[in-house]
Amino acid sequence: MLNDDANRYITLRRTLGYKLVKAERHLHAFARFATERNETHVRATSVLAWLATVARTPGARERRLTDLILFARFLHAEDPLHEIPRVDVARSRHGRPIPYIYTPSEIARILDAAGKARRYRNDRLRRPLYVMLFGLIAATGLRVSEALALRLDDIQPGGVLHIRETKFRKSRLVPLHVTVIEALERYLDVRSQHAGESDWLFPSVEHRKLYPTTVNNMFRSILRRAGIALERHPRPRIHDLRHTFATRALEQCGAQRGMVARHFVALSTYLGHTDIRNTYWYLEATPEMMTDIASAAEMLVGESAA
Repeated sequence: MLNDDANRYITLRRTLGYKLVKAERHLHAFARFATERNETHVRATSVLAWLATVARTPGARERRLTDLILFARFLHAEDPLHEIPRVDVARSRHGRPIPYIYTPSEIARILDAAGKARRYRNDRLRRPLYVMLFGLIAATGLRVSEALALRLDDIQPGGVLHIRETKFRKSRLVPLHVTVIEALERYLDVRSQHAGESDWLFPSVEHRKLYPTTVNNMFRSILRRAGIALERHPRPRIHDLRHTFATRALEQCGAQRGMVARHFVALSTYLGHTDIRNTYWYLEATPEMMTDIASAAEMLVGESAA
């Protein structure tokens, strides 16, 4: 019964634009656990018992507990016999990790290291693929998942990328700088010789879609090879290239309120944000870099929330 409730809940929220890939796994796993205990309703004690068996870290417990609380609230509105778990798992103190803002020279070292990565006999596309992948993310602020989901027909005439159904199932067009277009054309020439019939822009060795885990492991290896922030904890991420892009774009907008407003709207659209407050977070994350812009942006964000 809880499994059916989970399907109904997931279906409803997906109509609102949420993907809930991990949440779906969590809810179905809990539903199986509760069913084995002969329970047809959410019980707070069962939620905590389940968390103890499946989540090894505070962060993992927090994510699963949040999913269960939202699910329980949904069911409780229909049937008060469903219990809403209390937030007994400590919340993370830090929330989102503080982004690492790469310098231009560090980005150049990343691409240089990618171009010198170990070459495998059956993967001659490896070096140019990762140079183009990391370069594209750095130059456009794409999410890693968006870049890996690109297919050849997503490259539109005039050097425009069609980013399809990303967060909240939104699609958008991302125009590329002329230097990026030139790099992409060079990559496509090389790719055509090694990618077979695959239509993925960044194919795996098997000509399938690349796994994010594979890409993340490669990026960590490249950071070590490039000697970037070796002592930092947590280590810089691929996603920090997106933060760096947003930060550098906002640095150029000046501090006049009208200019800030135009840059924020344009950048928010370009990055695929559904709320301008998500764009403002890049300023909150690096306040020492853009105090004047942040002051002007606070008024803009306040107005959008009103």
